Amino acid sequence: MSAEIAPNAVVYPGTIIGDGCEILDGAVVGKQPTLSPRSTAKQEDLPPLELGPGTIVSTGAIVFAGTRIGARVIVGDQACVRERCEIGDDVVVGRGALVENDTTIGTLTKIQAMAYITAYSTLEDNVFVAPCVQTANDNFMGRTEKRHELRRGPTIRRGARVGAGAVLCPGVEIGEEAFVGAGAVVVEDVAPRVVVVGNPARVLRDVPPDELLEEG
Repeated sequence: MSAEIAPNAVVYPGTIIGDGCEILDGAVVGKQPTLSPRSTAKQEDLPPLELGPGTIVSTGAIVFAGTRIGARVIVGDQACVRERCEIGDDVVVGRGALVENDTTIGTLTKIQAMAYITAYSTLEDNVFVAPCVQTANDNFMGRTEKRHELRRGPTIRRGARVGAGAVLCPGVEIGEEAFVGAGAVVVEDVAPRVVVVGNPARVLRDVPPDELLEEG
């Protein structure tokens, strides 16, 4: 089985493309980043991008070098996955979503349209991120040198769900199977299997047992 590559897609040399991949119109894969001299991202020559079998890079999407993407992943139209990301099997990155550098995403996770996943984030398996969710990794917003050692994106544990338009502040942990309501602003860790809502987010109730994933 071979890959399907649109005539106007750009595939940078060395990119590893698995069987059955589709790289659609105007997509760019294997791109080396162009960084500002002041960028906090690591500046280095990156190894080739790896796309697992059956992965689809949709129209106008960009996937950078130095990233490894598993099998049957969909990178939606105009989405972007930056360098040094590790993405598991059967992940969806929705239309216009941005996954920044040095992020890890587990299997079966869904990131919906226009969501922003900041650098240095971790999303475990079976996570759901609704449209327009925003995440942050810098409490100092570019000022003071101490920010560098403290810069860290959110950690979203297995099976957690984050509602539309929610904001996750730097370094927060969303516990396993927790539920963050739409529009919530999460400023501190969320315990497993609870529902949080509001600004700042507060516990409303437990997640109902019939909404929990089966173990294993």
